[in-house]
Amino acid sequence: QVQLVESGGGLVQAGDSLRLSCGASGRTFSNYAMGWFRQAPGKEREFVAAISRSGGRTDYADSVKGRFTVSRDNAKNTVYLQMNSLKPEDTAVYLCAATDILGLTTLPSSYWYWGQGTQVTVAS
Repeated sequence: QVQLVESGGGLVQAGDSLRLSCGASGRTFSNYAMGWFRQAPGKEREFVAAISRSGGRTDYADSVKGRFTVSRDNAKNTVYLQMNSLKPEDTAVYLCAATDILGLTTLPSSYWYWGQGTQVTVAS
């Protein structure tokens, strides 16, 4: 089992920045690729970003490319999502997830472990 806990969400203005963190415990963190997803009310869970086990490869949804950056610190068992130039349409609950699938995947069904999420609200 891997336990994931997100933090760093909040209420910000359009154009502001936030950094989300996701701390992991339970198993060897570096054995898992990590993903960030988001879910707005009434909408399906949406892929945001993913990072490989070593951190050497990343992938982003088109909607966040150039604005969001995913990173990880395996010594601290933590993955981050730096979000810049936030827009009202970024408002959602942000969840981190872990998978032991090799490579990067954007599919929620490929991730085995999920955090509870942290709310991000961007006011216009």
